[in-house]
Amino acid sequence: MDDRKIPVSVTWGLGLTQIIGYGTLYYAFSILVPDIASEFGWTEQWVFGAFSASLLTGSLAAPTAGRLADLLGAGRIMAAGSAAAAIALLLTAVAPGPITFFLGLALMQVVSATVLYSTAFVAIVQLGGGSAQKSIVHLTLIAGFASTLFWPLTSWLHEWMTWRQVFLLYGLLNVSVCVPIHLWLARLPRGNTAVDVAVTVAGSEPISAARGRAGQLVFALMLIGFAVEGCALSAVLVHMVPLTLALGLGGFGIYVAALFGPAQVASRFINLLFGGGLSQTWLAVIAALALPAGLMVLLPTSPWMVGAVLFALLTGLGSGLTSIVAGTLPLELFGKAGYGRRLGWCTSAKQFTSATAPFAMSASMAEMGVVPSLWVVACIALIGAAAFLAIPLVLRRGVRLELGSRYSGDGIVTR
Repeated sequence: MDDRKIPVSVTWGLGLTQIIGYGTLYYAFSILVPDIASEFGWTEQWVFGAFSASLLTGSLAAPTAGRLADLLGAGRIMAAGSAAAAIALLLTAVAPGPITFFLGLALMQVVSATVLYSTAFVAIVQLGGGSAQKSIVHLTLIAGFASTLFWPLTSWLHEWMTWRQVFLLYGLLNVSVCVPIHLWLARLPRGNTAVDVAVTVAGSEPISAARGRAGQLVFALMLIGFAVEGCALSAVLVHMVPLTLALGLGGFGIYVAALFGPAQVASRFINLLFGGGLSQTWLAVIAALALPAGLMVLLPTSPWMVGAVLFALLTGLGSGLTSIVAGTLPLELFGKAGYGRRLGWCTSAKQFTSATAPFAMSASMAEMGVVPSLWVVACIALIGAAAFLAIPLVLRRGVRLELGSRYSGDGIVTR
C-alpha cells in the first residue's frame, strides 16, 4: 500500500490552475456571448450552439488525454495543455470571422481535456499515494469557486475591454501562472501506479473490480451512470432560469438559480467533513438521486417558493458530489493502473451527453411543455442512479465467484 501523502502545495497549486482553467476556458464564455454574436452577425443561440459543438469535439479528446497522462505523466500533459490553451485563446481572440472563431473555440475545448479535472485527478493519483481520494475532494472544493470568481471578473473586465482583449488577457494568465505550476508538478516524483487497488465488498475478501467480465460490466455501468447523470444535469442547469420562470416563480427564479453554486460547494465541504468512510459507489448513487429528488419536490409544489429552494439545494448537492465521484469512483473500483485512460472515457461519456442535452431539452419543451419535459428528465436521472446501484450487485456476484474458485501457483484462476 502506498502511504505517501500529497503535499498541500500540490493541492493548492492544482486548485489555482483549475480555477483559471475553468474560468478562462468555460465560464467566461457566457459573459462575452452578446458581443461575440453582435460582431459576427450571429444570434446568441448560434454562438451557444458553436460552443456546444466545441464541447462535443473536446469530449472526443478526453480518452487520448487520459492515456497520455498515464504514459507520460499528468504534470507534463498539463504543462503542454496550458501552453496550448493560451494559443487557443489567442487564436480565438484574433479570429477574423466565424469559421476561424469556431476552430479556435474547438481547440480550446480539445486542450481543456488536458488541463481540467480529469487530468488533474490523474496528477493527484500519481503524486498522492494513499491520500489521493481525500486530495481529490480538497481539489474540487477549491476549484468550486471558479464560477464565483470568473463570472464577476469577466463582467468587470468587459466593461472596459473588448471580448478579444479579454481572451488575450486570459491566454496570458494561462502562460504566466498555469504553465509554471504544471512544469513544477511534472518534476515531482511519481509513485507506483502499476498495481491495482483492491476493493473491499462488505463482509468479503478484497476483490479487484477490474478482473474479467465482471470488470467490463462494472466499467460499462459506470460509463452509463456518468453519461446519464451528465445528460440530466446539463438539461436542467442550462435552462435553470427559464424553467423557474415558466413554472410561475417570476423574478424569484433568479434567486433560486443563484442558490445552486453555494449548494454545490457546500456539498463538497460536507463530504470532506463527514464522507470519509462512505463508499464512493454509494456516494455516486446519492449524487445521482439528488436531481430527481429535487424535481419531485419542485414539480408538485410549484410555484411554492420553499419547494423551489429545496430543488436548487438538492440539484447543487448532486452536482457537487458528482464532481467528486467522477474522480474517486474509478479509483475505488479499478485502482491506479490505467486510471487516466478510464477517467478519460468517463469524462468523454459525460461531456458528450452534457453537450447534446440542452438542445434535446429545448426540443422537448417546445413539443411537450416544461412540466412533462422535467418529469422525463427525472426518469432519465433515475436510470443513471440505477446504473450506479447495480455496481455493488455485480461486485458481490464477483466475490461469490472468487470464493468458489481457487488460484494456481502463477495466479491464474481455475475452477
